[in-house]
Amino acid sequence: MNREFIIIAVVLLVALISVSLFLVVNESVNHVSARPFFVGVEFAYSSQFSQLKALVDKVKDYTNLFVMGSVALSFNRTALDESCDYLFGSGLNFIVFITRYPDYNSSNGYPPGNSIFAWISDAIQKYGDRLLGIYRFDEPGGNQLDDGKFMLINDSSLSYAQVAQYYVGNLSSQVVHYYATLGDTTGAPVLKIFTSDYGLYWFDYQSGYSTVFAEFVGNQSRSSIIALDRGAAHSFNEDWGVIVTWKYDQLPYLESGDELYSDLSRAYSAGATYAVVFSYPNVTAYGTLTSDDFGALQKFWNDFHSNPGQFGSSSAEYAYVLPASFGFGFRNPDDTIWGLFPATDETGAGKVWNDTQLLLAIFDSRLNIIYDYPGLIEGTLKDYAKVFYWNQTIT
Repeated sequence: MNREFIIIAVVLLVALISVSLFLVVNESVNHVSARPFFVGVEFAYSSQFSQLKALVDKVKDYTNLFVMGSVALSFNRTALDESCDYLFGSGLNFIVFITRYPDYNSSNGYPPGNSIFAWISDAIQKYGDRLLGIYRFDEPGGNQLDDGKFMLINDSSLSYAQVAQYYVGNLSSQVVHYYATLGDTTGAPVLKIFTSDYGLYWFDYQSGYSTVFAEFVGNQSRSSIIALDRGAAHSFNEDWGVIVTWKYDQLPYLESGDELYSDLSRAYSAGATYAVVFSYPNVTAYGTLTSDDFGALQKFWNDFHSNPGQFGSSSAEYAYVLPASFGFGFRNPDDTIWGLFPATDETGAGKVWNDTQLLLAIFDSRLNIIYDYPGLIEGTLKDYAKVFYWNQTIT
């Protein structure tokens, strides 16, 4: 055989093998399986079905979650049915905001009796898994920390442990009767109960919530928010999510499209199951959302479906353990404890703040912050490469 022919054949074979390997590697990179992830918007600015419909039509091709956050819509039985039917017909998963059950009565088109519970029970059968759950009681932890209108416990004569006990007890009363009423034949819940919050996530989960949407608000540290909410969810074996809320207290309210894309990407990378963009007040044709926001949502949707692996993974490898019942706000070093006690040196808040800032600077979104509750966290401590404790010296 001609020697030149052999050399050419070998060169071609090597080239063919190289191209094949490249295609195999590239194929594996570009086709990382996407885990379940819900991304969408919260409609919270109108009582009109027509405006809900307009927002649904705007986002249904590049979202898979819609939070119906208008209580006025849910008060009106006809509007509620019309809205949920349209969401279902549009192919979206959805969550419905429900407030105090006595407010759902015959004056709003509900039949006498446990009307909202009857509606939810019927809706579970009608919409199936696409009705992800109900949203009940907004920002309980934030109200507690900031002495809000719906502060759950206001007695500074109590110990931290007592405040935690009363907070969880009072909040769980807002939640558990839905589970008790809507459980299956074994008593297991058949739908999830959601809330959004900007603090005390651990105690929200302890109260019985299935999922807490941690609020990405203003310029607050995303790493800290993730560490607190994800740490709590993991300890209670629940899902977690984020909701992007106001960056400004005036127009344009929301962050830029680039910042929104970054926040959605970061939430997915950190292991969130849900990411929502809050639309309130009604200052555009779609609440607060602008073409910049829709562009960011659509870009994220396209990138997520074409190559989810590009976002990487920042799963929790390290944990910082707080003392039980230490309801510190974590927004700044002078934040309150339970909205009742100042963050003085005697409380240990200064050390906790410094510890967490140091660890977050080192580990970023690979850190979880959890609480030292014996009998609860032991099962998850093994999931971390290293665990730091509040009463240790951390350098």
